[in-house]
Amino acid sequence: MRAQGKSIVVTGGGNGVGRELVLQLLKKGAAVYAVDINKVALKETLKLAGSEGKRLFTYVVDISDKEAVFAFAENVIKDHAKVDGIINNAGIIQPFIYLNELDMDRIERVLNINFYGTLYMVKAFLPHLLKRPEAHIVNVSSMGGFLPVPGQSIYGASKAAVKLLTEGLSSELVDTNVKVSVVIPGGIATDIKKNSNISYNISSDSSKSKMVLTPAKAAELIIRAMERQKLRAYIGKDCKLMNGLYKLNSSLAMKMINKVMSASEH
Repeated sequence: MRAQGKSIVVTGGGNGVGRELVLQLLKKGAAVYAVDINKVALKETLKLAGSEGKRLFTYVVDISDKEAVFAFAENVIKDHAKVDGIINNAGIIQPFIYLNELDMDRIERVLNINFYGTLYMVKAFLPHLLKRPEAHIVNVSSMGGFLPVPGQSIYGASKAAVKLLTEGLSSELVDTNVKVSVVIPGGIATDIKKNSNISYNISSDSSKSKMVLTPAKAAELIIRAMERQKLRAYIGKDCKLMNGLYKLNSSLAMKMINKVMSASEH
């Protein structure tokens, strides 16, 4: 589905990849309904949109709140008459600690935002999308959704659930006008740790690695997956490398990621 002339919902639109998605979709001629829990961040996105902001509408929504998501969907359709696509980009990680030490509150928060937030958005908008001449759903998973990462088991489980949800949805919608994509990124230089309320250290070259995507490049590739109607898109050099290695030798891939995580600052 080409972005030009379409109306697209983007979650996590207040910062990082979500903000870049909003700005790039606007440049492509789409109307964008940006969702975030952070009102101040959404205002900054609107400011950055400049003259194209006339096609940008912002909504403060907690996507882990089922009633709030369904009310948002109803209001958007009532106010704007149409939605042609949704990009479920919003997500958080867990603290870098093992499952045995992880509090249930943290576990539930990660699952509620990453999986249930995506599920609620799909359920809320799918009946409307099925009535559109053409529509698309993009769900953002993660390399952690296929490659086990020590200290991120719940995050990985939530993203694996997003991947399988999307692939299952694609099979169910095969004879409809709604296309589905799951995007599986590797490392992206964003503030996800800060936005996940996790204390952390940043090494001086953490955002300069050739293996890490910039938010702008990640957004470009996500939109490309939608416009080319790709069911599955692995983005980022690290993700593509580890996907190939994991398929070839899963034990070796797990040893490598364990070694990387042991040597990394969190």
